[in-house]
Amino acid sequence: MDLNSLFSLQDKVAIITGSSKGIGFSIAHFFAAAGAKVVLNSRNQTHLNEAVATLRGRGYEVTGFAHHIGYQEQRKLLIEATVKKYGKIDILVNNAAVSPIFAPIHEYEMGVMDKIIDVNLKAPYELSQLCFPHLKKSTASAIINISSIGAISPERGLGLYSISKAALISMTKVFAKEWGDFNIRVNAICPGVIKTQFSKGLWSDEKIHEHIMKNLPLQRLGNEEEIAAMALFLASEASSYTTGAVFTSDGGYSI
Repeated sequence: MDLNSLFSLQDKVAIITGSSKGIGFSIAHFFAAAGAKVVLNSRNQTHLNEAVATLRGRGYEVTGFAHHIGYQEQRKLLIEATVKKYGKIDILVNNAAVSPIFAPIHEYEMGVMDKIIDVNLKAPYELSQLCFPHLKKSTASAIINISSIGAISPERGLGLYSISKAALISMTKVFAKEWGDFNIRVNAICPGVIKTQFSKGLWSDEKIHEHIMKNLPLQRLGNEEEIAAMALFLASEASSYTTGAVFTSDGGYSI
């Protein structure tokens, strides 16, 4: 094992969903800095253009495709566009997720459930399938699913989100077991409360923030780069014997 290139993604092609900002953008940054050709994905063209411009300004090889991965046809278009641009796919990061409301489980309507499952579960499932013909050709392929500590210990008000993320962990293990024959590694990361716009409803509420801090051994919120660093480990040769694993990055919240 070459220690000088242990965390290198040189010339690998990586797709990262939900990467125009937050954790996804940070993962895109880390992957590009490690030498990967990175495809950023978001449904918002304006935000995507800004993210791509920022990374290109730092000298990285990145491309942005605005497809809404909550829709089946858009998922197919994302993969087709990536293969047309780069000719291959080595890494898939299923990061995009939604949590439309913060409410008790009995107040959720079926329409909300459909939206959560479409984005948080169906999209990672089908994107993985669509990438499969390309991943099995790669010499170092990897899928990284961004789950949540809510999948392990659900929080009040985030019931369906937690359910979808728990299912994503199960999916991770199923794919890892079945695709090991093709040398495709599949792992999951469960972030805790990371200080992003997505989780602002949690860390900006004084009572919720106080509750979180009481249960945090490290006594601070996480940042995007800490999740990106773990994703880089799971995408690189450094984790070459790791598959089907579920990593928490939550400051000790789930202990």
